[in-house]
Amino acid sequence: MLFDLFFRRSEPTTKSSVDEVLVGARQVPLLMVRNPQARRYLLRLRADGTARVTIPRGGSLTAARQFVERNSPWLEQQFQRLQLQPSKPTTWKVGMEILFRGEAVRIEAAENGKISFGGETLGISGSTADLRPAIENHLRKSATRELPPRLVQLAELHRLTLTRITVRSQKSRWGSCSRRGTISLNWRLIQTPDFVRDYIFLHELMHLRQMNHSARFWREVESVCPDYQTAERWLKEHSGLLRLGRARDADGVV
Repeated sequence: MLFDLFFRRSEPTTKSSVDEVLVGARQVPLLMVRNPQARRYLLRLRADGTARVTIPRGGSLTAARQFVERNSPWLEQQFQRLQLQPSKPTTWKVGMEILFRGEAVRIEAAENGKISFGGETLGISGSTADLRPAIENHLRKSATRELPPRLVQLAELHRLTLTRITVRSQKSRWGSCSRRGTISLNWRLIQTPDFVRDYIFLHELMHLRQMNHSARFWREVESVCPDYQTAERWLKEHSGLLRLGRARDADGVV
């Protein structure tokens, strides 16, 4: 159920090939990408209508296609959701509302060429035709300052050891946890409510006990976050925060 989600400028080396797959009555472009760091097959529907399947180390193109074909009903559902979603403006301007700490806040003009939103104020240099780059840069910096200390606090509370924390700009994951104890967080968590942010943190921390999405793993999650399903519902309702939507992995978890 989680999209297994400081800045890093590089991603793991990948190799890809392009094919097509039949989903319902439509031929869908299929991008098959090898990722030696992936632990399982992972399927996503991108915003441009392309199905992307990640092939883990030791995986094959044949197995990847079979995985996609088995999950074609899920892909069809994602297409339907994509079509029902209202189009969102790609540029941010004064007067628009954005999500910040789980609340819809309005971008407002301030004095001396500055803007404000949700109690935050920042100066704008250059064109104001699109405020999104400046605001997102400010949010990323805030996330880098605020997210790691809270994760460390929760790790200490549950007597878990972290080796490294990164805050990254991921398009399809809220967070991820490696077998070496590195937890990567999506900077967009700064836009979610505190209870959702903490759920993501706890979810990834529980992977330090169970590096899978087994029933035992979910019991661990429930033991530290009894109301985690409420956070899951919020994430589902606000899946548009991540550009590529949610994903399905090889053990059927979404």
